Amino acid sequence: MIKRYIIIGALLFSAYHLKAQEPDSVFKKTILNKTEVDFIYNHYVQDGNNSAITGGIGTEKLTVYGPSIAYKKIFQGKKTFFIKAGADIISSASTDNIDFNVSSASSVDTRSYININYAQQVNDKNLVISGGSGLSIESDYLSLPLRFGVSFPGKNPMRTYSLKLFTFFDDLRWGRLDSEFREPVGLVYPEELRYKRWFDIHKRYSYNFKFAFTQVVNKRNILGIFPEFVYQHGLLSTPFHRVYFNTGELKVENLPMKRLKGSLGLKLNSFLGGRTILKNELDFYGDTFGIIGFSIANETAIKLNSTISLAPFFRIYFQKASKYFAPYQEHSIEHEFYTSDYDLSSFNTYKLGINFRYAPYKYSIEKLALNELQLRYSFMYRTNNLRAHIISLFINTSFYKEAPPPFIP
Repeated sequence: MIKRYIIIGALLFSAYHLKAQEPDSVFKKTILNKTEVDFIYNHYVQDGNNSAITGGIGTEKLTVYGPSIAYKKIFQGKKTFFIKAGADIISSASTDNIDFNVSSASSVDTRSYININYAQQVNDKNLVISGGSGLSIESDYLSLPLRFGVSFPGKNPMRTYSLKLFTFFDDLRWGRLDSEFREPVGLVYPEELRYKRWFDIHKRYSYNFKFAFTQVVNKRNILGIFPEFVYQHGLLSTPFHRVYFNTGELKVENLPMKRLKGSLGLKLNSFLGGRTILKNELDFYGDTFGIIGFSIANETAIKLNSTISLAPFFRIYFQKASKYFAPYQEHSIEHEFYTSDYDLSSFNTYKLGINFRYAPYKYSIEKLALNELQLRYSFMYRTNNLRAHIISLFINTSFYKEAPPPFIP
């Protein structure tokens, strides 16, 4: 029920992995069948004083415990089957305020999810087609995604292109996980606003178009360009968010039923020589709600020896508010659309952190390899006084059908 997109986006290790080009090898690459298993744990703690549930004021305390496991099977380097399952166990003080009931059962919620994907190289020209689906369910939320992707090299082998299409079909009704109902009942409104139905729809549809272009500039630099477009329609308001007007009246948040989003990411990986790689990123964002965003980020990977590296990183994000946002009791009753959700306000966000990576490529037993272990910590501060600590643990292992060749550091 909470800001699930912030959580997921802040915690996962799935940031881009553009690598600096390595010198050509005289060794022939051996393609083996293998199985990879990833173990991931994310811990997110947040505090602030601008809860949208209580109209832009009040506690935003939130803790998320996020274990997950991912399984990937690779067949002769040409076919890949991937499945990931996990849960976000969410403890939220602000959620209780839907009913103004502190420490109720609703203060703890769980989002469970599973994602499945299959990819296959269809010819000798490295054309790869992929597709997948999954399920995400929470007490007041059910999402069914569909994914399709294609990637291929350009005429210049140092250039690659890819296109990914994502669709999400969301149902925002409550009741599926309640022991009394076990089926969707209706939307959740704030306690004192349940005298009427504020919305006559309960579904949301999202269509994401992601493009990617990467170019090996030289032996030290790789450039990536990542445009993305999103179209949404349906219930884009959060039905349990309150809005207080300057007249003293109270209503449920109301936003347009359609939204277009566009973003452009520019990423450059640079090998500085020695043991240092710079990962630089610029991102631009805009949407039809009037939000404009810009971010700059850097991660500097420093290899201490053959198995250990450290990577300090930072990200700075600037956002201009939506035309539908106003703080507590500052909306005019004449406004058609209105929200006091500070995720749609003007703010700056600063994030600092460090990533520890241990990659021994050590075979603890025959046909089993510990590829890497990562421990990542970051602190986030938003200028409306929202603060968060994020800790993530990632372990990657491989199981081979045949014993792999010895690793040469």
